[in-house]
Amino acid sequence: MRIGRLLARVFIGSLFFAHGTQKLFGWFGGPGIEGTSKMMDSLEMHPGRRNAVAAGTSEAAGGAMLATGALTPLAGAALVGTMATAIRKVHAENGFFASNGGYEFNLALIASLLAMIDGGPGPLSIDGALGIECTGGAWALATLAAGLGGSALAIAAGEHEARREGA
Repeated sequence: MRIGRLLARVFIGSLFFAHGTQKLFGWFGGPGIEGTSKMMDSLEMHPGRRNAVAAGTSEAAGGAMLATGALTPLAGAALVGTMATAIRKVHAENGFFASNGGYEFNLALIASLLAMIDGGPGPLSIDGALGIECTGGAWALATLAAGLGGSALAIAAGEHEARREGA
């Protein structure tokens, strides 16, 4: 067994879970669903509440799934999608480096997720226990494509709704 793979999966999955529950429930000092809804509206992700629930659920559920190694490519796609959306709607305008509010950390998380998909969750995982590990480069690329596609759809839907509300 590779302990590094297990630790990375548990730690990174737990970080995502915590961020999702901040958005949904206000846990760990987060804004809760109302504050997250207002943030989504300010980012033109309309309607704000629907997008707040989607982002929080993607992070909380995706993080829990990643930490336990359950349906790992699906978890990765949900998390890549939230990170890609964060890059496009929040961090891109600030440049690359996180010290300036840029997207450096988001890219590091995406790379970590893709590495975990490529290597698989390992034997101490739900996927491993069920014998359904989906690993390798093709799965990592499919995870990336699904996450980026989901992000693009969410952003387009928010822009469409904003135009509709403005009409």
